[in-house]
Amino acid sequence: MAAKPLMVQGTGSHVGKSVLVAAFCRIFSDDGFEVAPFKAQNMALNSFVTRAGHEIGRAQAVQALAARKEPTVEMNPILLKPTSDVGAQVVFLGKPIGNMTAREYHEFKPKALAAIKRCYEKLAAENDIIVIEGAGSPAEINLKANDIVNMTVAKLFNAPVLLVGDIDRGGVFAWLLGTLELLEPDERELVRGFIINKFRGDLSLLESGLEFLERRTGKPVLGVVPYFRFKIHEEDSVALEDRRGGNDGEIKIDVIMLPHVSNFTDFDALEKEPDVSLRYVSIDESLRADADAIILPGTKNTIYDLLSLRQNGLAAQILRAHERGKFIVGICGGFQMLGRLVVDESGVESAVERAEGLSLLDAITFFDTEKTTHQVIAVSNLPFYDGRVEGYEIHMGRTLSKEQNAFTIIKRSADDVLVPDGAFSACVLGTYIHGIFDNHDFRRAFINYLRQRRGLEPLRSGETWSLEVEFEQLATVVRRSLQIDKIYEILDVNQR
Repeated sequence: MAAKPLMVQGTGSHVGKSVLVAAFCRIFSDDGFEVAPFKAQNMALNSFVTRAGHEIGRAQAVQALAARKEPTVEMNPILLKPTSDVGAQVVFLGKPIGNMTAREYHEFKPKALAAIKRCYEKLAAENDIIVIEGAGSPAEINLKANDIVNMTVAKLFNAPVLLVGDIDRGGVFAWLLGTLELLEPDERELVRGFIINKFRGDLSLLESGLEFLERRTGKPVLGVVPYFRFKIHEEDSVALEDRRGGNDGEIKIDVIMLPHVSNFTDFDALEKEPDVSLRYVSIDESLRADADAIILPGTKNTIYDLLSLRQNGLAAQILRAHERGKFIVGICGGFQMLGRLVVDESGVESAVERAEGLSLLDAITFFDTEKTTHQVIAVSNLPFYDGRVEGYEIHMGRTLSKEQNAFTIIKRSADDVLVPDGAFSACVLGTYIHGIFDNHDFRRAFINYLRQRRGLEPLRSGETWSLEVEFEQLATVVRRSLQIDKIYEILDVNQR
């Protein structure tokens, strides 16, 4: 029998849709169902590479793991990666097919919708429940005519919709009522209940508002989820705004929030370490003078972000920090910036053909039209770590370096290889491998290396940060907060 769908839509971006879908995936899996996540179209710079070498949204990969499933391209058939204010790279069925303007993408949508149907049907044939995530708001009047991710998907698969509002931002009742009011009658009919997310305080003080919402709409409030700070990977860089201050810890690490920052989830595991104070630094802010390490993360527009670093004075701060012996790390686009030159003569990412790098590594990057996407296993050539790391590559540049290689890749997807990666020189490290800090032993070796440079004693490996622990905590909180029995009724599934 085909799977039963359940769709989570929101009153806007960053209201918690991705995290709640992950929670539902784990809850339904815990209850003995085969479940999979699905998002027809995702616009995000946080991405993941499947075992088959397909690029999908990072959020859908995490949701798949919550469902105890291997991430596949069917879970996110279309990924849009903004390269400018008016265009995006279109990743179709896991592979980039070029950059498109909004108008060009609208013309492409019939082909996109056909692929969405095929992918959903494949998942539906293999599972009991599909948890579908919407995008932004379903009530954007200027976007509804070309929608292929919100109510179009709900109607296509006859999916009951749970509408989520973020009370922490204020105005949640107006958001929920306004969203419902702007929907067409058949769309309103699909909305089967509300979830209020990110609540702080005494729940009894909210009861009058909940009763009003139910009376006014005739739809139930299925629960109120408390505000929590679990490290479930988020897809929107706006999530970083909640994490700007930096936690306590002897070792201070600054991560630069580039204008086109991508895969910022690379550093979630570092943030969990008790002796690390990790801080996200905006392009117009200053680095901490006492930072032990500075990290340049990935970016979807290396040259533009490199020029922005120079224009805002942050490039000069990085160079001064290097002169003072601070450790500098670059991942993917950040690695490219650390070299002498970045060349993009084919206009893969930018209209600017070349830009001088920070020259902290003797390396030159050339952009290719073909994207490299692989899960990888690599051995370290670094002085502070002699083990292996697992991660993934997502890049359209190749870097020629005269420095010592940071890693040697020994497995790319299913192939045994010997491919040099990255560069290391004195206190500068660059690599194309995302997810290196998710490797517990490498992460602890890196932090202990910074401790040693500060004259501090190394710490032994403590408890390993685990997404599994986060999933179970998340599922417990959400199950306790929602009327799960009513959600099963909405699904028309007998609770096991």
